[in-house]
Amino acid sequence: MPVTANLAKLVDKDYQDKSVAELVDAPVAALAGVSERAATHLKEALGIKTIGDLGRSQYFRTASALVALADDK
Repeated sequence: MPVTANLAKLVDKDYQDKSVAELVDAPVAALAGVSERAATHLKEALGIKTIGDLGRSQYFRTASALVALADDK
């Protein structure tokens, strides 16, 4: 089943025409609202360089799961 999404509000202007596969390999700062400074902190603290690294991070997955469980109560 094809899925479409408007990524315009999720990523910076320079990345809005990229495919999802390209976005996964893009730097974290490509996400709307994530500054270069914040991206540098993520890289230094957790080794997260790309959007894919962020999405696959055990810390962020755990945090997301905990929030989902808390919101379901």
